[in-house]
Amino acid sequence: MSKSIFYHAGCPVCVSAEHDIVNLVGADKVEIVHFGEDMSRFDEAENAGVKSVPALVTPNGNVLHINFGASMADVKG
Repeated sequence: MSKSIFYHAGCPVCVSAEHDIVNLVGADKVEIVHFGEDMSRFDEAENAGVKSVPALVTPNGNVLHINFGASMADVKG
């Protein structure tokens, strides 16, 4: 993985965190995955170790959970 991946569910906490992440690392260095628009990436996120969103998975595979917005169970519904 050459970019970080930022996973979120579209809630206000997530959207705010998305803007901050993009401003901090640059849009060219982070891929945004919004589960409200693309649930096909849900298993990928869980397999990477994402337990709640918003979360950033670094190119090294580290998962950084940012300001608890929703558990993955809540997102999955």
